[in-house]
Amino acid sequence: MIGFGRVVRSASVLAGALALMAPGVMAFGADGPYTVLDKWVIGGTGGWDYLLADPSMHVVYLTHGPRVEVVDTTTGKAVGAIADLKGTHGVALDSEGKYGYISDGGANAVVVFDRKTYAKVNSIATGMNPDGLLFEPVTKTVWAFNGRSNDASVIDTATMKVVATIKLSGKPEFPAADGKGFVFVNIETKNSIVKLDAKALKVVSEWPLTGCESPSGLAMDTVGRRLFSVCDGKVMAVTSADTGKVLKLAKVGDGPDAAGFDAKNQVAFSSNSDGTLTVIDTKGDSYAVVQNVATPKRSRTMAFDSGTGRVYLLAAEYAPAAAPTAAVPKPRPTVVPGSYSVIVVGKK
Repeated sequence: MIGFGRVVRSASVLAGALALMAPGVMAFGADGPYTVLDKWVIGGTGGWDYLLADPSMHVVYLTHGPRVEVVDTTTGKAVGAIADLKGTHGVALDSEGKYGYISDGGANAVVVFDRKTYAKVNSIATGMNPDGLLFEPVTKTVWAFNGRSNDASVIDTATMKVVATIKLSGKPEFPAADGKGFVFVNIETKNSIVKLDAKALKVVSEWPLTGCESPSGLAMDTVGRRLFSVCDGKVMAVTSADTGKVLKLAKVGDGPDAAGFDAKNQVAFSSNSDGTLTVIDTKGDSYAVVQNVATPKRSRTMAFDSGTGRVYLLAAEYAPAAAPTAAVPKPRPTVVPGSYSVIVVGKK
Protein backbone atom coordinates (compact mmCIF):
# COMPACT_ATOMS: atom_id res chain seq x y z
CA MET A 1 0.00 0.00 0.00
CA ILE A 2 1.31 3.46 -0.87
CA GLY A 3 0.09 5.69 1.89
CA PHE A 4 0.54 9.20 0.49
CA GLY A 5 -2.38 9.04 -1.91
CA ARG A 6 -5.17 8.42 0.63
CA VAL A 7 -6.53 11.96 0.42
CA VAL A 8 -9.53 14.00 -0.70
CA ARG A 9 -10.49 17.11 -2.64
CA SER A 10 -11.82 20.44 -1.38
CA ALA A 11 -14.49 21.13 1.19
CA SER A 12 -17.07 21.33 -1.57
CA VAL A 13 -16.40 17.67 -2.34
CA LEU A 14 -16.92 16.80 1.31
CA ALA A 15 -20.29 18.53 1.22
CA GLY A 16 -21.21 16.36 -1.74
CA ALA A 17 -20.05 13.31 0.16
CA LEU A 18 -22.85 13.74 2.66
CA ALA A 19 -25.22 12.33 0.03
CA LEU A 20 -25.34 8.69 -1.06
CA MET A 21 -24.72 7.42 -4.56
CA ALA A 22 -27.91 5.91 -5.96
CA PRO A 23 -26.43 3.86 -8.83
CA GLY A 24 -25.87 0.21 -7.88
CA VAL A 25 -27.99 0.43 -4.74
CA MET A 26 -30.06 -2.70 -4.32
CA ALA A 27 -31.14 -4.24 -1.02
CA PHE A 28 -30.95 -1.12 1.17
CA GLY A 29 -32.61 1.27 -1.29
CA ALA A 30 -31.38 4.64 -2.44
CA ASP A 31 -31.38 6.27 1.00
CA GLY A 32 -29.22 4.11 3.14
CA PRO A 33 -28.78 2.95 5.78
CA TYR A 34 -25.11 4.01 5.61
CA THR A 35 -24.20 7.66 5.35
CA VAL A 36 -21.39 10.06 6.23
CA LEU A 37 -22.04 10.94 9.86
CA ASP A 38 -19.09 13.13 10.79
CA LYS A 39 -15.74 14.58 9.84
CA TRP A 40 -12.93 14.82 12.39
CA VAL A 41 -10.22 17.28 11.42
CA ILE A 42 -6.90 16.02 12.76
CA GLY A 43 -4.57 18.49 11.01
CA GLY A 44 -0.83 18.28 10.50
CA THR A 45 1.13 17.54 7.35
CA GLY A 46 2.47 14.48 5.53
CA GLY A 47 1.03 11.33 4.05
CA TRP A 48 -0.62 8.32 5.62
CA ASP A 49 -1.39 4.64 5.24
CA TYR A 50 -3.29 2.15 7.41
CA LEU A 51 -5.63 2.92 10.29
CA LEU A 52 -6.93 0.56 12.96
CA ALA A 53 -9.90 0.79 15.32
CA ASP A 54 -9.66 -0.47 18.90
CA PRO A 55 -13.26 -1.03 20.08
CA SER A 56 -12.16 -1.97 23.61
CA MET A 57 -10.45 1.39 24.20
CA HIS A 58 -12.77 3.46 21.97
CA VAL A 59 -9.89 4.84 19.92
CA VAL A 60 -8.64 4.64 16.37
CA TYR A 61 -4.96 4.66 15.42
CA LEU A 62 -4.03 6.67 12.32
CA THR A 63 -0.60 6.29 10.72
CA HIS A 64 0.50 9.75 9.63
CA GLY A 65 3.98 10.09 8.14
CA PRO A 66 6.48 10.07 11.04
CA ARG A 67 3.83 9.59 13.75
CA VAL A 68 0.70 7.69 14.72
CA GLU A 69 -2.28 9.72 15.91
CA VAL A 70 -4.62 8.28 18.54
CA VAL A 71 -8.19 9.59 18.26
CA ASP A 72 -11.08 9.07 20.68
CA THR A 73 -13.96 7.61 18.65
CA THR A 74 -16.58 9.04 21.01
CA THR A 75 -15.42 12.65 20.62
CA GLY A 76 -13.36 12.68 17.42
CA LYS A 77 -10.53 14.38 19.30
CA ALA A 78 -6.87 13.38 19.35
CA VAL A 79 -5.88 11.97 22.74
CA GLY A 80 -2.27 11.01 22.06
CA ALA A 81 0.41 10.23 19.52
CA ILE A 82 3.46 8.05 19.00
CA ALA A 83 5.95 10.39 17.36
CA ASP A 84 9.51 10.68 16.03
CA LEU A 85 9.23 7.73 13.67
CA LYS A 86 10.57 7.49 10.10
CA GLY A 87 7.61 6.47 7.94
CA THR A 88 4.64 4.65 9.45
CA HIS A 89 2.43 2.11 7.70
CA GLY A 90 0.45 -0.26 9.95
CA VAL A 91 -0.63 -0.78 13.56
CA ALA A 92 -1.30 -4.02 15.45
CA LEU A 93 -2.57 -4.55 19.00
CA ASP A 94 -1.96 -7.41 21.41
CA SER A 95 -4.84 -9.31 22.99
CA GLU A 96 -3.94 -8.26 26.55
CA GLY A 97 -4.44 -4.54 26.08
CA LYS A 98 -0.83 -3.81 27.00
CA TYR A 99 1.21 -3.14 23.87
CA GLY A 100 0.71 -1.86 20.37
CA TYR A 101 3.02 -2.28 17.40
CA ILE A 102 3.80 0.04 14.48
CA SER A 103 5.46 -0.89 11.20
CA ASP A 104 7.97 1.92 10.71
CA GLY A 105 8.87 1.35 7.07
CA GLY A 106 11.39 4.15 6.91
CA ALA A 107 13.38 2.61 9.77
CA ASN A 108 12.99 -1.06 8.71
CA ALA A 109 11.64 -1.73 12.18
CA VAL A 110 8.56 -2.49 14.26
CA VAL A 111 8.14 -0.01 17.11
CA VAL A 112 6.46 -1.21 20.32
CA PHE A 113 4.41 1.24 22.41
CA ASP A 114 2.47 1.23 25.67
CA ARG A 115 -1.27 1.39 24.92
CA LYS A 116 -2.05 3.40 28.07
CA THR A 117 0.71 6.02 27.92
CA TYR A 118 1.59 5.81 24.19
CA ALA A 119 5.25 5.79 25.18
CA LYS A 120 7.66 3.87 22.94
CA VAL A 121 9.18 0.88 24.71
CA ASN A 122 11.17 -0.92 21.99
CA SER A 123 12.23 -0.95 18.36
CA ILE A 124 12.74 -4.30 16.62
CA ALA A 125 14.66 -4.58 13.35
CA THR A 126 12.78 -6.33 10.53
CA GLY A 127 13.09 -6.83 6.79
CA MET A 128 13.00 -3.95 4.34
CA ASN A 129 10.06 -1.55 4.54
CA PRO A 130 7.64 -3.35 6.88
CA ASP A 131 4.13 -2.47 5.76
CA GLY A 132 1.14 -4.68 6.61
CA LEU A 133 1.14 -5.74 10.27
CA LEU A 134 -0.95 -8.00 12.51
CA PHE A 135 -1.03 -9.69 15.91
CA GLU A 136 -1.62 -13.45 15.78
CA PRO A 137 -3.46 -14.43 19.00
CA VAL A 138 -2.76 -18.17 19.16
CA THR A 139 1.03 -17.87 19.07
CA LYS A 140 1.09 -14.30 20.45
CA THR A 141 3.31 -13.19 17.62
CA VAL A 142 3.40 -10.04 15.52
CA TRP A 143 3.79 -10.44 11.77
CA ALA A 144 5.41 -7.65 9.77
CA PHE A 145 5.08 -8.03 6.00
CA ASN A 146 8.04 -6.38 4.33
CA GLY A 147 7.29 -4.68 1.03
CA ARG A 148 10.81 -4.39 -0.33
CA SER A 149 12.40 -7.64 0.84
CA ASN A 150 9.27 -9.70 -0.01
CA ASP A 151 9.17 -11.56 3.27
CA ALA A 152 7.56 -11.63 6.69
CA SER A 153 9.32 -10.95 10.00
CA VAL A 154 7.71 -12.87 12.88
CA ILE A 155 8.17 -11.32 16.33
CA ASP A 156 7.71 -13.17 19.62
CA THR A 157 5.91 -10.64 21.81
CA ALA A 158 7.25 -12.20 25.01
CA THR A 159 10.91 -11.68 24.09
CA MET A 160 10.34 -8.85 21.56
CA LYS A 161 12.68 -10.59 19.13
CA VAL A 162 12.31 -11.78 15.54
CA VAL A 163 12.01 -15.58 15.65
CA ALA A 164 11.58 -16.23 11.93
CA THR A 165 11.86 -14.58 8.53
CA ILE A 166 9.59 -16.23 5.98
CA LYS A 167 10.26 -15.69 2.28
CA LEU A 168 7.27 -14.84 0.08
CA SER A 169 6.77 -15.11 -3.67
CA GLY A 170 6.28 -11.37 -4.20
CA LYS A 171 5.29 -8.08 -2.61
CA PRO A 172 2.93 -8.62 0.34
CA GLU A 173 0.03 -6.29 1.06
CA PHE A 174 -2.73 -6.48 3.70
CA PRO A 175 -2.70 -9.48 6.09
CA ALA A 176 -5.51 -11.14 8.07
CA ALA A 177 -5.58 -13.76 10.84
CA ASP A 178 -8.28 -16.38 11.42
CA GLY A 179 -7.79 -16.64 15.19
CA LYS A 180 -6.93 -20.35 14.85
CA GLY A 181 -3.24 -20.06 14.10
CA PHE A 182 -3.27 -19.21 10.41
CA VAL A 183 -2.32 -15.96 8.71
CA PHE A 184 -3.29 -14.85 5.20
CA VAL A 185 -1.75 -12.14 3.06
CA ASN A 186 -2.36 -10.79 -0.44
CA ILE A 187 0.63 -10.94 -2.80
CA GLU A 188 0.18 -7.88 -4.97
CA THR A 189 2.75 -8.72 -7.64
CA LYS A 190 1.59 -12.32 -8.09
CA ASN A 191 -2.20 -11.83 -7.96
CA SER A 192 -2.37 -14.47 -5.27
CA ILE A 193 -3.08 -15.03 -1.61
CA VAL A 194 -0.77 -16.91 0.77
CA LYS A 195 -1.77 -19.00 3.79
CA LEU A 196 0.84 -19.29 6.56
CA ASP A 197 0.97 -21.57 9.59
CA ALA A 198 1.80 -19.39 12.60
CA LYS A 199 2.89 -22.37 14.70
CA ALA A 200 5.07 -24.02 12.06
CA LEU A 201 6.27 -20.62 10.81
CA LYS A 202 5.95 -21.49 7.15
CA VAL A 203 3.89 -21.00 4.01
CA VAL A 204 1.40 -23.85 3.63
CA SER A 205 -0.51 -22.71 0.52
CA GLU A 206 -0.50 -20.09 -2.20
CA TRP A 207 -3.65 -19.68 -4.24
CA PRO A 208 -4.14 -17.70 -7.45
CA LEU A 209 -6.77 -14.96 -7.28
CA THR A 210 -8.05 -15.52 -10.78
CA GLY A 211 -9.73 -12.37 -12.07
CA CYS A 212 -8.10 -10.19 -9.41
CA GLU A 213 -5.27 -7.85 -10.42
CA SER A 214 -2.94 -6.30 -7.82
CA PRO A 215 -4.83 -7.35 -4.67
CA SER A 216 -4.38 -4.87 -1.83
CA GLY A 217 -6.94 -4.67 0.97
CA LEU A 218 -7.91 -7.87 2.77
CA ALA A 219 -10.64 -8.63 5.31
CA MET A 220 -11.83 -11.93 6.75
CA ASP A 221 -15.03 -13.58 7.92
CA THR A 222 -13.48 -15.89 10.51
CA VAL A 223 -16.73 -17.78 11.16
CA GLY A 224 -17.72 -18.26 7.52
CA ARG A 225 -14.07 -18.87 6.54
CA ARG A 226 -14.11 -16.33 3.70
CA LEU A 227 -11.47 -13.84 2.60
CA PHE A 228 -12.29 -10.55 0.87
CA SER A 229 -9.50 -9.13 -1.33
CA VAL A 230 -10.01 -5.86 -3.17
CA CYS A 231 -8.35 -5.57 -6.56
CA ASP A 232 -7.80 -3.31 -9.52
CA GLY A 233 -10.58 -3.33 -12.11
CA LYS A 234 -13.40 -2.64 -9.62
CA VAL A 235 -13.33 -6.16 -8.16
CA MET A 236 -13.52 -7.81 -4.74
CA ALA A 237 -12.41 -11.45 -4.83
CA VAL A 238 -14.23 -13.63 -2.29
CA THR A 239 -12.11 -16.69 -1.49
CA SER A 240 -12.55 -19.78 0.68
CA ALA A 241 -9.99 -19.69 3.48
CA ASP A 242 -9.93 -23.50 3.52
CA THR A 243 -9.70 -24.43 -0.16
CA GLY A 244 -8.43 -21.27 -1.82
CA LYS A 245 -11.30 -21.38 -4.33
CA VAL A 246 -12.47 -18.00 -5.59
CA LEU A 247 -16.18 -18.04 -4.76
CA LYS A 248 -17.14 -14.76 -6.41
CA LEU A 249 -15.80 -11.65 -8.06
CA ALA A 250 -18.00 -8.94 -6.59
CA LYS A 251 -18.31 -5.45 -8.05
CA VAL A 252 -16.84 -2.51 -6.13
CA GLY A 253 -15.86 1.07 -6.93
CA ASP A 254 -12.80 2.14 -8.89
CA GLY A 255 -9.39 2.20 -7.24
CA PRO A 256 -10.10 0.10 -4.13
CA ASP A 257 -7.39 -0.11 -1.50
CA ALA A 258 -8.81 -1.33 1.82
CA ALA A 259 -11.48 -3.80 2.90
CA GLY A 260 -13.54 -4.53 6.00
CA PHE A 261 -16.06 -7.06 7.24
CA ASP A 262 -18.99 -6.58 9.61
CA ALA A 263 -19.84 -9.96 11.13
CA LYS A 264 -23.00 -8.69 12.84
CA ASN A 265 -24.63 -7.32 9.68
CA GLN A 266 -22.91 -9.72 7.27
CA VAL A 267 -21.61 -7.06 4.91
CA ALA A 268 -18.17 -6.43 3.44
CA PHE A 269 -16.76 -2.99 2.66
CA SER A 270 -14.42 -1.69 -0.03
CA SER A 271 -13.06 1.87 0.20
CA ASN A 272 -12.38 3.25 -3.25
CA SER A 273 -10.40 6.11 -4.73
CA ASP A 274 -13.31 7.18 -6.94
CA GLY A 275 -15.19 8.54 -3.93
CA THR A 276 -17.28 5.55 -2.90
CA LEU A 277 -17.48 3.08 -0.06
CA THR A 278 -19.01 -0.08 -1.55
CA VAL A 279 -21.16 -2.24 0.76
CA ILE A 280 -21.49 -5.91 -0.30
CA ASP A 281 -24.15 -8.30 1.01
CA THR A 282 -22.39 -11.51 2.15
CA LYS A 283 -25.39 -13.41 3.54
CA GLY A 284 -25.97 -15.42 0.37
CA ASP A 285 -23.84 -16.35 -2.59
CA SER A 286 -24.74 -13.43 -4.89
CA TYR A 287 -22.47 -10.89 -3.15
CA ALA A 288 -24.61 -8.09 -4.52
CA VAL A 289 -23.79 -4.41 -4.08
CA VAL A 290 -26.35 -3.13 -1.62
CA GLN A 291 -25.07 0.42 -1.39
CA ASN A 292 -22.40 2.79 -2.68
CA VAL A 293 -21.84 5.51 -0.09
CA ALA A 294 -20.51 8.76 -1.55
CA THR A 295 -17.23 9.67 0.13
CA PRO A 296 -14.53 12.23 -0.68
CA LYS A 297 -12.35 11.34 -3.65
CA ARG A 298 -9.16 9.44 -2.76
CA SER A 299 -10.40 8.39 0.70
CA ARG A 300 -9.47 4.81 -0.04
CA THR A 301 -7.98 3.73 3.30
CA MET A 302 -10.41 2.50 5.96
CA ALA A 303 -10.90 0.66 9.23
CA PHE A 304 -14.05 -1.04 10.48
CA ASP A 305 -14.98 -0.57 14.16
CA SER A 306 -16.82 -3.68 15.38
CA GLY A 307 -17.87 -1.88 18.56
CA THR A 308 -19.81 0.88 16.81
CA GLY A 309 -20.44 -0.69 13.40
CA ARG A 310 -18.84 2.38 11.84
CA VAL A 311 -16.24 2.76 9.13
CA TYR A 312 -13.45 5.32 9.42
CA LEU A 313 -11.76 6.64 6.27
CA LEU A 314 -8.70 8.87 6.00
CA ALA A 315 -9.06 11.99 3.90
CA ALA A 316 -7.59 15.42 3.21
CA GLU A 317 -7.88 18.30 0.80
CA TYR A 318 -5.70 18.73 -2.25
CA ALA A 319 -3.93 21.62 -3.88
CA PRO A 320 -3.54 21.43 -7.68
CA ALA A 321 -0.70 19.28 -8.98
CA ALA A 322 2.40 20.95 -10.40
CA ALA A 323 2.94 21.06 -14.14
CA PRO A 324 4.43 17.85 -15.60
CA THR A 325 8.16 17.79 -16.23
CA ALA A 326 10.54 15.34 -17.85
CA ALA A 327 11.68 14.22 -14.42
CA VAL A 328 8.13 14.01 -13.00
CA PRO A 329 5.74 13.34 -15.91
CA LYS A 330 2.78 12.59 -13.64
CA PRO A 331 3.01 14.87 -10.60
CA ARG A 332 0.60 14.25 -7.76
CA PRO A 333 -1.55 16.96 -6.23
CA THR A 334 -0.20 18.13 -2.89
CA VAL A 335 -1.99 17.83 0.43
CA VAL A 336 -3.31 21.08 1.87
CA PRO A 337 -1.57 21.45 5.28
CA GLY A 338 -3.91 21.01 8.22
CA SER A 339 -6.64 19.26 6.21
CA TYR A 340 -5.87 15.68 7.32
CA SER A 341 -9.21 14.26 8.53
CA VAL A 342 -11.25 11.19 9.38
CA ILE A 343 -14.56 10.62 7.61
CA VAL A 344 -17.01 8.63 9.76
CA VAL A 345 -19.54 6.43 7.94
CA GLY A 346 -22.29 4.54 9.73
CA LYS A 347 -25.97 3.81 9.90
CA LYS A 348 -28.40 6.67 10.40
